Amino acid sequence: MGKTKHQGPIKLPKTPDPKLWVSPIPFGLGKIKPKHIRDTMKVLWENRDNLPYASRILTQGVCDGCALGVAGLRDQTLTGPHLCTTRLNVLRLNTMPAMEESVIHSNIEELQKFTSAELRKLGRIPYPLSRKKGEKKFTRITWDEALNRIAEKIKAIDPKQLAFFLTSRGITNEVYYTAGKMARFLGTNNIDNASRICHSPSKTALKRSLGIGASSCNYQDWIGTDVLIFWGSVAANNQPVSTKYMYAAKRKGTKIIVINPYREPAMDGYWVPSIPDSALFGTKIADDFYQVNIGGDIAFMNGVMKHWFEMEEEEKGSAIAHQFVEEHTNGLEKLKAHVVMQDWELLEKSSGLTKERMCEFAEVLAKANSAVFVWSMGLTQHRFGTDNISQVANLAMLRGFIGREHCGVMPIRGHSGVQGSGEMGADPFALPGGDFDYKNIERMEKIWGFEIPKWQGDIVGVSIENAMLPDDHERKLKVFYTSGGNFLETMPDPAFVKECLESVELRVHQDIIFNTSTLAEAKEEVIVLPAMTRYEQRGGGTSTSTERMVYFSPEIKGPRIEEARSEWEIYVDLAARIKPAEAKECLNFSSAEQIREEIAKANPNYDGIQHLHQKGDVFQWGGAWLCEDGICPTEDGKGQLLPIEIPELRKPQGHFYVTTRRGKQFNSMIYNEKDSFNNADRYDVLINEVDASELNIAEGEAIVMYNKYGYFHGRAKFAETQRGNLLVFWPEGNVLIPKGVYEQYAGIPEYNTAVIVEKAESFHAHKDTKYMEKRIEDLEVEIS
Repeated sequence: MGKTKHQGPIKLPKTPDPKLWVSPIPFGLGKIKPKHIRDTMKVLWENRDNLPYASRILTQGVCDGCALGVAGLRDQTLTGPHLCTTRLNVLRLNTMPAMEESVIHSNIEELQKFTSAELRKLGRIPYPLSRKKGEKKFTRITWDEALNRIAEKIKAIDPKQLAFFLTSRGITNEVYYTAGKMARFLGTNNIDNASRICHSPSKTALKRSLGIGASSCNYQDWIGTDVLIFWGSVAANNQPVSTKYMYAAKRKGTKIIVINPYREPAMDGYWVPSIPDSALFGTKIADDFYQVNIGGDIAFMNGVMKHWFEMEEEEKGSAIAHQFVEEHTNGLEKLKAHVVMQDWELLEKSSGLTKERMCEFAEVLAKANSAVFVWSMGLTQHRFGTDNISQVANLAMLRGFIGREHCGVMPIRGHSGVQGSGEMGADPFALPGGDFDYKNIERMEKIWGFEIPKWQGDIVGVSIENAMLPDDHERKLKVFYTSGGNFLETMPDPAFVKECLESVELRVHQDIIFNTSTLAEAKEEVIVLPAMTRYEQRGGGTSTSTERMVYFSPEIKGPRIEEARSEWEIYVDLAARIKPAEAKECLNFSSAEQIREEIAKANPNYDGIQHLHQKGDVFQWGGAWLCEDGICPTEDGKGQLLPIEIPELRKPQGHFYVTTRRGKQFNSMIYNEKDSFNNADRYDVLINEVDASELNIAEGEAIVMYNKYGYFHGRAKFAETQRGNLLVFWPEGNVLIPKGVYEQYAGIPEYNTAVIVEKAESFHAHKDTKYMEKRIEDLEVEIS
């Protein structure tokens, strides 16, 4: 994919630069900001019973938080130690003792009163558990009982009625690979992973536009690029160590631009705790914010390209990199014809930005010799997420910002294991080394030694919904086997999801802790299996970072949970109980090293993983840059420029777009009721002050947001949001999001909607009248 190798970590400047300081007041005293020292002390206190083990995890293991790829306290981007609050917050999951028996076997109705955050603090799952329908308590069972019951149930159903899901909770490539192989061995293609609700559109879009399924560049390319664009991504909040890369980029003169409906405080200024002058005085991160409407990014990018083509009419070469486009892309004329006919008034209305602002951004990129585009869920979690990302690829290709130093497109991953999930084949649309197509199926059948089912598997959202199908339907979900994950807190319409989960006959939760979904009933039985963490996994394990670095994380000496097992070993054992003779020949892994040997054959990009054996071992698949020198891994070696239509986003006057955001949390795991960047609590609704004043809503006042899908009771919090746009915290705001709306290419759920906002007192005064239903009717007509 690329011949240039990553050069390894570089040094930060040693002398401070006061021009970048946020405030002359040391440590940002009096400002709303994370309290890194306080939070670190809190983590030390939480782990006080197991500090030696905690220390070994931090200094020897690969981070099980975000996907920056910090191994021990080092990474491949910058020299020096790296440690962030995200990693510290998940540390206790690895060091806490087992739950007490009196808690595990208490009345289920008492356990159901706990939030997931409270359940998490109860401790690790120590041994297999069962709860049959109607039972009020979990019962301890043996591993043999648990796996035999699961095996017998799977043998009794059609494979299309079986589905597997793997979260990204520190899960290793070895586990993803074994799970993907096992699912196909058992005859089902219903296997999915956590990328389905975060970055699945990134992969589908990059595949169709550039032929790649991962970041084309490295974090190091941020440092010294002319322009670094964060699009719908709050890296300072979700990947805190990346603020060091931003600091280094600023010191090299990089211009940082953020495109987001909300002027995120974390991207405005940040106090990087491991850089002395930044820890004292903060660092100004963003040079400019472009506050688009929720869902207005396609219109914005069409506006940028429209201006580029207008610039080209005046002076050829002033905006388009013609040599790159002619040699390395297809589709320029179609794209141009589509873009130039766009109406500026429509582009302004849809994007939420003026023509002047769109042209300004276009000219910044036109004058740049290099740029890196970084994005996250702000672009992907839409019913048109794939189109959003293809638009970013269009911008990069038109300017030639692909396949060379300080250039590229980067879907920044929020979880340490998730990049490898699809690459290992734990995905209904993928097998190791490629897509789920006949050519790759035939190749993998030779490697695996068994026939792979040819029917298309379902994405996890559809699998869950299939629990509601008639009992005799061939796709009726009867067994749902999930490794981690909590769909009650990650999917739209939680009440409906609960109904689906409770309609499954047998639900298996392979996990390290309880969460709220573990406690939901099943039609026949819920079985809970205690899993090991990545640091306990026998033989160690590997994970793949955002920048395609494959790191080895060793098995770390320390206390062990009573009966917890390595997850890949559980899958192997289960397969042997369902198809003993065939498993002995085809699925007989006895060590993690053996799995890595097979991964190297199954996925040619991962040739090298078999040589990872000890702490510090790492390699990068694909080289420093994918599509190096503009050559794409497509049939003709060229990228595809695609004309993208503006999505329909009309809403009545006085109604609002609403989207979800994260704050003081890791995925759905919430660590604090207050967002340390803006002091909002979990039920605050971020609203523009002018919008609020027009509705006669005061800051802190109780309000209700509603639509035909649900109601959200919260409080108004004034914030620098684009007018007409509201932000609520995720997962609390999921009650407003429609169920069953999936992006057509990648299957990600839609996480945005339109709502009516009223004072709580007004809403409750009229809730039992036709007034409210009429307003929802009006809303439906306008947004349909």
